[in-house]
Amino acid sequence: MSALFDSLKLRSVTLRNRIGVSPMCQYSAEDGVVNDWHLVHLGSRAVGGAGLVIAEATAVSPEGRISPGDAGIWNDNQGEAFSRIARFIKSQGAVPGIQLAHAGRKASATRPWEGDKSITEGAWQTIAPSAIPFGGPLTHVPTAASKEEIARIKKAFKAAAKRALDAGFELIEFHAAHGYLAHSFYSPLSNQRTDEYGGIFENRVRFVMETVGELRSAWPDHLPLSIRLSCTDWIDGGWTIDETVKLTSLLKQAGVDIIDCSSGFNTPEYRAIPFGAGFQTPFSERIKKEVGVATAAVGVIVDPMQADEIIRNGRADMVLLARQMLREPYWAANAAERLRKAESLKLPPQYSHWLK
Repeated sequence: MSALFDSLKLRSVTLRNRIGVSPMCQYSAEDGVVNDWHLVHLGSRAVGGAGLVIAEATAVSPEGRISPGDAGIWNDNQGEAFSRIARFIKSQGAVPGIQLAHAGRKASATRPWEGDKSITEGAWQTIAPSAIPFGGPLTHVPTAASKEEIARIKKAFKAAAKRALDAGFELIEFHAAHGYLAHSFYSPLSNQRTDEYGGIFENRVRFVMETVGELRSAWPDHLPLSIRLSCTDWIDGGWTIDETVKLTSLLKQAGVDIIDCSSGFNTPEYRAIPFGAGFQTPFSERIKKEVGVATAAVGVIVDPMQADEIIRNGRADMVLLARQMLREPYWAANAAERLRKAESLKLPPQYSHWLK
């Protein structure tokens, strides 16, 4: 049985351990261009021993940004700015990854610390499967995407994948969770279309499957493709874990290598979500066992013993940490000490010499 500090091979890419840095929006880019903040934020976690470091949700088009501070990769200048970050992550022994995203009806919003509400000045038109606003402080009414617009967005994802490759990333993740565009297509809470992109399960997942096809066609066969899903909406009448199992079987056949198993956030009614230690790990466990595809567990994973238990008991192939990595950039190195695996993970000599 695998353990937390065993390597993990995804296609031709080998992660040095089963620890990943989950993509975390920093809302600190300028015109979509990442900067020194992103280099230090992501680079420090690579120095700290993570096996995989995934750059934040990165918009594939201007209207796909959550906020004006979002990272973007819809032009070459943005892609080039990512290259030194990917290069540094790799130089520290971690695999550089990037999450490609379109915010859909949750776009054109202020930064979270500015209220996380719809922009009133300098706003842009949002787009979604149906003209249904997200609700709460996000009041913008999105345009229901035409088939021509759907085709344009899929091509934007494909172009973004090519730029990510040129920038030196070795894994891309399709953000299809948390109420953003792709999730809003497959969830019946936000999709009221009557054409081939709405209604029955096969139609609601069509956008996800077609976008995966575009990504896989642009992304080399030897490099892994991940997808983040909201495995349930946590609301009666919404998307369910049973549907996720069905979808992940299709995604496996389409060339997706690992499922990032999150949940919720397609509605402002969050009270039903049972937040707690490892509360989403059962989704990862079920998908891994029933579909036979690699999975990543996420959500309130904070302790090394907890993370190691998830891997040792076959509940996931890797763990992705977010908030705990903000608190503790060297979480992986400290976990190696806690689990008596210090020999398997060496800090750079600039640090290790002084910490003998």
